[in-house]
Amino acid sequence: MYAKVIIEYGAKAVDKEFTYIVPDNLKDKIKIGHRVKVPFNNKLIEGFVLDIKDEYGLEYELKEIDSVCDEKPVINNEMLYLGTEIQKQILCSKIAIFQAMLPKALKASHNTNIGIKKDRYIMLNVSYEEASNYIEKCRFPGQVAILEELIVKDKLLITNLTSSVNTLIKNEIIRFEYENVDRYVSHTTGKYKQVKLNNMQEEVVSAVDLNKHDTYLLYGVTGSGKTEVYMELIDKVISLGKTAIMLVPEISLTPQIVDRFVTRFGDQVAILHSGLSDYEKYDEYRKIMDGKVKIVVGARSAIFAPLNNIGIIVIDEEHTATYKQDNNPRYHARDVAILRGKYHDAPVLLGSATPSLESFARANKGVYKMLTLTERAGGGHLPKVTLIDMKNEVKRGNFILSKVLTDKINEKLAKNEQIILLLNRRGYSSMLTCRDCGNVIKCPNCDISLTYHKSSNTNRCHYCNYSIHNVNKCPVCGSNNMKDYGLGTEKLEEELKKIFNARIVRMDMDTTSKKGMHEQIIEDFGNHKYDILLGTQMIAKGLDFPLVTLVGVINADMSLNVPDFRSAEVTFQLLSQVSGRAGRSELLGEVIIQSYNPEHYSILLAKEHNYLKFYQEEMKIRKVLNYPPYFYITLVNITSKDYEIGFKEANKIGNYLKNNLDEKTKVLGPSMANVFKINNVYHYQCIIKYKFDNKLNMILTKIDELYKTNNQVDISIDVNPIRV
Repeated sequence: MYAKVIIEYGAKAVDKEFTYIVPDNLKDKIKIGHRVKVPFNNKLIEGFVLDIKDEYGLEYELKEIDSVCDEKPVINNEMLYLGTEIQKQILCSKIAIFQAMLPKALKASHNTNIGIKKDRYIMLNVSYEEASNYIEKCRFPGQVAILEELIVKDKLLITNLTSSVNTLIKNEIIRFEYENVDRYVSHTTGKYKQVKLNNMQEEVVSAVDLNKHDTYLLYGVTGSGKTEVYMELIDKVISLGKTAIMLVPEISLTPQIVDRFVTRFGDQVAILHSGLSDYEKYDEYRKIMDGKVKIVVGARSAIFAPLNNIGIIVIDEEHTATYKQDNNPRYHARDVAILRGKYHDAPVLLGSATPSLESFARANKGVYKMLTLTERAGGGHLPKVTLIDMKNEVKRGNFILSKVLTDKINEKLAKNEQIILLLNRRGYSSMLTCRDCGNVIKCPNCDISLTYHKSSNTNRCHYCNYSIHNVNKCPVCGSNNMKDYGLGTEKLEEELKKIFNARIVRMDMDTTSKKGMHEQIIEDFGNHKYDILLGTQMIAKGLDFPLVTLVGVINADMSLNVPDFRSAEVTFQLLSQVSGRAGRSELLGEVIIQSYNPEHYSILLAKEHNYLKFYQEEMKIRKVLNYPPYFYITLVNITSKDYEIGFKEANKIGNYLKNNLDEKTKVLGPSMANVFKINNVYHYQCIIKYKFDNKLNMILTKIDELYKTNNQVDISIDVNPIRV
């Protein structure tokens, strides 16, 4: 009996299946999907069994599997199917896919000690009569006290072993019993109340066929009650004896969504996202594997939750870039959801107020089925949006807040209402510059300026995490005339505290790095412990606070200035989503957008809440420039620690692509990536644009194979990248 095992090993060259002998003592224990320990390169490493054969054709000597790591297989038939299909789509290593599917405790090679936590109890091991007889004869008060309590109670939790407990165990008067403990405990605020769906929501629910696979796009304005539609559909699925996955794009959205789901569905819900500890993830994952829950709510990786008999998969805010993983394996949760939907013959529902252009185009062509919610639930109105030209405000000396926004904030504070302010840049300032020689303090490892963080008095690189204490003297000319430029959330918070007598909380990567801080900030703001919530894009979508009547966008041009073909789309989506946080109850909402480029179509159309017009305008540009959704894109990244070698190999790859791909396929580059050096590694790229090229997959696979054993150059392939 032989097993094909894929191992976790650093080198790309060994990303393949190896055959091992199954020893006699393991023949009844090993199944496909089991995690095993095998000898490789004179040491034991972990891997997954992908196939079992009775015969083996080659003649060279094989090694035996050493041991089985788990009682049950950790990879099921569906995961094997997904691994194969995803590898075909995104040309990644197969082991990387399987590792992405599993929590850390079940991944190969991590050698972690994450296990099941158990509480230890003691119980009577004899009858009440025998226990009473023992008490009468016993001369030790400790033993008597324990037995008297056990006669009243069924069991006692034991944290420390005492001599009394040990003696009673030895005498077989009591026994131990162990119970599994869940290390993640969800809590609810009690604020969520199930509402009756309006006619438009009912029509959407009725339009989704729960008995077959289709992909639906729910295009609904902000506040139209998409979440209630999701829950109603999931309720119907559960009543059919099936299960459901609900994805949200940001960890910041999870607390409010979890509150609603747990309040409505109770202990049928499991949670999976990066904010959980490895122990908590393992406990939640076990509940799913053991069939103890019917619904999984989580971020991107929750798409791999090992549910059986899936009846629906919902992806909220489907346009969000965080659904695409930006390192190996570079999968998109939407694509995995559609694969799983086909496997289970279940519908996939994508929801957004600002769908990605690709999804909206597919819905318009009938590839997806279009569903719409055109009005806010409960008769609410979309907020009034005002554009402020900051070029004029700067002339008046208003560099950060316009007079209109300042006045509006004061007005809302006087009414005891709440405000959300968006500034999509964390830190205190974006760069530190010498006013005498113009030198900018840069990261020595990356091709980017350091960001100043005043709270820690450090300049930090947001790519490699390099940091230095604040620089008071220019390292080039020795001048003391150093000045910080740009505006980050930390500096804005400082300015707001000078201007307003208000309770202000900041929500960005810096303030939410500690476990539980997302939940704490959202809960506190929801309980009106703060008047102003200031943050980056993590506060822009999905959050629902009834008292928020004003949203201010401090610099709407920030995402427009990113050198990327999606910059206008990202800007429109961000402005539309954050605008949707205002006026979600009976109170009317207002939005103030500050911009140095208020005439740009993405900003003007966000002001009008006009997604359809934006879609039409942006599609014209995409068509002329041969960008998605008219063309597909694949990005070939070439990286090297040596500048010259990277340059030479990038040109080789670029020429090979141009000479071997279809003549209608366009190859741009090689060129330097937008951030050329990261952590002392140089990044080159080739962009491939195509409508159809049946040679592409074969050519890319050949390039990847050629460089697998090259230790000076690394190749990675990104199919349908979010950014280029």
